[in-house]
Amino acid sequence: MKLLVIKIATSHEIEDALSVYSQDNLNALGVETRKRSDFEQAGWLHDSTVVELDDIKDLPEDMQFMAYFDEEADKEDLVKKYQKKLEELKGYGLNVGEGEITTSYIADQDWNTAWQKYYHVIDFSRHLAIVPEWEDYKPTFPDQKLIKLDPGLAFGTGNHKTTQLAMMGLERVMIKPQTVVDVGTGSGILAIAASKLGASQVLATDISDESMTAAKENSALNDITNIELQKTSLLQDVKGKFDIIVANILAEILLDLIPQMDEHLNENGQVIFSGIDYLQLPKIEKALDENGFKIDLTMKQGRWIGLGITRKDS
Repeated sequence: MKLLVIKIATSHEIEDALSVYSQDNLNALGVETRKRSDFEQAGWLHDSTVVELDDIKDLPEDMQFMAYFDEEADKEDLVKKYQKKLEELKGYGLNVGEGEITTSYIADQDWNTAWQKYYHVIDFSRHLAIVPEWEDYKPTFPDQKLIKLDPGLAFGTGNHKTTQLAMMGLERVMIKPQTVVDVGTGSGILAIAASKLGASQVLATDISDESMTAAKENSALNDITNIELQKTSLLQDVKGKFDIIVANILAEILLDLIPQMDEHLNENGQVIFSGIDYLQLPKIEKALDENGFKIDLTMKQGRWIGLGITRKDS
């Protein structure tokens, strides 16, 4: 099997936006980045690492973004969509860099393990650490919970600011056993975090087959049995109500989710949003207000916004 690779010479400033767009809108099998800063920083390590930047093949000016698709995907259509997305992001005032897009094909096994050297332990907080399955890690605190992860081809390693904002929100609201639905689960990281933090039951939804597979495998890797998976778009065809709804997806998709939330949220339930560029926040605020919700907490990291949301007081 081969994979179609879309390569974009761009800026690190839009890494998160391109990653989320690729996974949630274009159903990419996976994403990867090569940053000039990664190679520069390797030369600062206090070991025998020697980095001659002039000798590195295709060293990016800032960042090379790569998205992987099935070889049968429509290459020309994907290029047009990425070009349109770059123009959109530029319109928000973001630096999109060169914006040059190229395509190629590779054998899937060539990529499947090569990126692992860039993914290491994320000592996220007092309560959680994200640990690649191939690394040994001893918790900083005896009761720190470890999220073991093999993201494979599915988006969600914990490196992204949007994921971390969502996890911060989960830590805040998970004060007792509660039911949780993770909308657009990707690798399953937020569903697993919810379970580790004490959720009584978790539902993880995603439209991608690859995400369903990755979330299932990562749940097993963590010996978790209280996560149920459902392949669907957002909360479509989901039955029942939950104490917590968490969604780390682009603002455009959150706008589609907001009208679905009321019928799936228990009384006194809470919602956590992430994946919102600050320029998109007014649209989210307006939609929440129109659907009977209010913002109780705003979290910000760089350009990205995370929200804690409840129903308006009746």
